Amino acid sequence: MTQDQPSVLEPAAAEHAAPPAATHPRTPSATGKPPSRFDGLRRHRRWLFPLAVVALLAQMALAMVTTAVKQTPTIDEPVYVGTAMVYVQQHSLRYNPEHPPLGKLIIATGPAWAHPHLDPAFVGNQGALGRHLLYESGNDPWRVMLWARLPVIVLTLLFGLVVLAFARDLTGSVGGLTALALYAFSPDVIAHGSLATLDVPMAGFLLTSVWLLWRARLRPRLYLPLAGAALGAAVSTKMSALPAVPVLLLLVVLSVWYARRTRGTGRRGTARLLALGVAAAVGVALVMVAVVWATYLAVDPRLRWAAPEGVPVAHGLRGLAVEWLPFPQPYRDGMRVQFAFEDAKWTGFLLGRHYVGSLWYYLPTALLIKTPLGMLALWLAGAVAVVALPRLRPAAPYVLVPPAVLLAAALNGSRDFGVRYAVFLPMFLAVAAACVVALRKRWALVVTAVLVLFVAVSSQRTYPYYLPYSNEAFGGPSKTHLRLHDSNVDWGQDLGRLADRLRQRYPGEKVWLVYKGSGVPAFYGIDASDPRTVPPDQVHGLLVVSDSSIAKAGVRLKALIYSSTPVEEVGHSITVFRRP
Repeated sequence: MTQDQPSVLEPAAAEHAAPPAATHPRTPSATGKPPSRFDGLRRHRRWLFPLAVVALLAQMALAMVTTAVKQTPTIDEPVYVGTAMVYVQQHSLRYNPEHPPLGKLIIATGPAWAHPHLDPAFVGNQGALGRHLLYESGNDPWRVMLWARLPVIVLTLLFGLVVLAFARDLTGSVGGLTALALYAFSPDVIAHGSLATLDVPMAGFLLTSVWLLWRARLRPRLYLPLAGAALGAAVSTKMSALPAVPVLLLLVVLSVWYARRTRGTGRRGTARLLALGVAAAVGVALVMVAVVWATYLAVDPRLRWAAPEGVPVAHGLRGLAVEWLPFPQPYRDGMRVQFAFEDAKWTGFLLGRHYVGSLWYYLPTALLIKTPLGMLALWLAGAVAVVALPRLRPAAPYVLVPPAVLLAAALNGSRDFGVRYAVFLPMFLAVAAACVVALRKRWALVVTAVLVLFVAVSSQRTYPYYLPYSNEAFGGPSKTHLRLHDSNVDWGQDLGRLADRLRQRYPGEKVWLVYKGSGVPAFYGIDASDPRTVPPDQVHGLLVVSDSSIAKAGVRLKALIYSSTPVEEVGHSITVFRRP
């Protein structure tokens, strides 16, 4: 490190300095002071840190596994799991082209142990593929889904270690534990980290790439290739990572600048240093592209591909981007499908209002509702600390700019379906929040500890219903359906719980069901009819409606609901009414 090198890593490095010489517990120390009651605690500090890390990750693992065991397939999961099995068993890319293969290949590592049967002659769309795998092929959907979710759970826990390491690099062990605690108790991370979906893997790979770029300020030759591989993994998991690519390539240049700069380089030296940074950015980009190609070749080494019917044509800047990106043709056709999704008109629900289109303030409002209050306070304080403290300011472009760019891109999206589109925020801002402890004031440590405890209590209170979580200011998870819908509260995850409730409390009663999800009610023993297919005067008994369906109910369903009496909620996502 040159003398001009910023000393952001000093707090962490100080912790690894040689400990003072040990003294006899009953004799005065070298300073002449009598031994303190905390001397034993200090001697065992090296064990307290790993024990705290293990405890935080263990409670997170327990929360995710027990949640995964109880939840029926959410809307997107059967598509991903079915596609993953086609990848492994048939080496075909024909399903789910709108998402690259890596996340689904990771998911496939779980069901591969369960050996589910899938008819190679099956013909149908990707939604039908998921139903066929889970419910029509003789497989146990509970077992298949648990195995599919386990790889994502393991990956989510590993990303917790990245959060810990990143924050520890910036602020030391106390900051690292603070960041890990916020991550491990985040209801959104637990909810989506326990599902066989792509949001958490993409965000985690992106965070890993940024952390490696931060470390590249000291050892660029070691960490830049690894950062390129992690960035490639993010882009190979979900295309929503693409807006962050230019930002991370600029961070490559910045890291090389910090690593190689010296005093008095002059204009020629500066130009040479910038050229070196640009060359390094090109190298990272090439590694990223190689990873993308490798994921497609891992599915099909011959890269057989026939574009599905109806793939739209991208025009303007989008068309140029699709044509010029050095990615495989299936990836570029998937981008066209995503652009078509963005051009479509979707419906949303926010604060009791059902609307068509998208609202720019949807995600900020949903995040305000679904993020623990203590976490919001620490996010804000940490972001201010990163910018305000001179020794932390070099980290601001790494910790704050990538999530800001991704959030801006998400705000411009057309699908107001949930905070899962911003699940990168609990990861990056947990690292930022740890910077509060860098103030080195006793009051800052006390306030941080109290807010982290508040977050932990709020998270534990919602167990095991993490998906419909909302904070105390908005009434908790039982009130979330009044303000939000879809993956924020009701993603089809409670069909199994509904089946148990109907058997236990309403045996033999007539059931009318409007269910929003990918599960098959009959498989779980639910004998129900759709109330929208018969005249209203024939609908008597139990009317069971998914809360997302209530939020977007048409005139006919609204009339049935308004003329019924609510009885109870199942999992905070399905409402049971009684209709006379």
